[in-house]
Amino acid sequence: MVRLAQSKVARQPHPPAELVAFGRRAVIAVNPTKTLEQRTGVVLVPLADGRALICFDESMTPARLELTIQDALDDHDLPDEDGRIFESIRDVLKEARRSPAVELRPQHIIVLEHVSEGTPRRNGTAQGRARQAR
Repeated sequence: MVRLAQSKVARQPHPPAELVAFGRRAVIAVNPTKTLEQRTGVVLVPLADGRALICFDESMTPARLELTIQDALDDHDLPDEDGRIFESIRDVLKEARRSPAVELRPQHIIVLEHVSEGTPRRNGTAQGRARQAR
C-alpha cells in the first residue's frame, strides 16, 4: 500500500523548488539535477516523492549557496530546466534572507553513502579519523 502511494506521489508534478513545512520549520525540496550538485558542490538527498533535499557541509552557507547559484545563472549556459530549478532556489533563499519573520538555520542531517570496498572513507568517519591519526 505504501509503495503504491509513494509511486503515485512521485508521478505528480512539483515546482522546481518549494518549501515543505512542518510546524515552524521548513526545508527546500527540489527537483533533482546533477547540474546543481556539480555547479554548487551541494549533495542532493533523495526523497520518496522523487524530489531531493539540499545538503551541504560546514564550508557552505546559505548566503554562499545563494551567491553560487546566482553566479551559475549569470553564465547563461544552464539548460532551461536546470535554470528554472536554480532560479527557484535562489528566489526561496532571497525571500527568506529578506524576511524579518524567517531565520536561515543550517542544520546537519545524517546521510548514509555506500562506498565500495576499495574506496577510502572520508575523514569525518571514526575509521577515517583513526586512519588519519596513524
